Amino acid sequence: MLGIPRRYTHFVFGVIQSGLTSLIAAGIASFPALAAGNFLQNWLLSFLVAWVTMLPVVLLAAPAIRSLAVALTRDEPQVSAAADE
Repeated sequence: MLGIPRRYTHFVFGVIQSGLTSLIAAGIASFPALAAGNFLQNWLLSFLVAWVTMLPVVLLAAPAIRSLAVALTRDEPQVSAAADE
C-alpha cells in the first residue's frame, strides 16, 4: 500500500474514521438540498467543514475513548483445547 510507518497508525485511523463519518453525516445533512438542485455542492462544502472540524477531535479523543472502552470491558476467560474434547 502506501508504506506509512506503523507508528503513525493512530493518525491514519483518525483520518479515515473522521473522513468517513464526516462524509456520511454531511450527506445526510445535505439531503434537503436535493430538492433545490445543489446537493453535490452543499454536500462537498459540508463535508470539508465537518472533516476539518472532526479530524483534530478524533485524533485527540481517540486515546481517551480507547482507555474508557478498556475500563468498561473485561477480558474473557481463555477456553482451553482440552475442555472442548
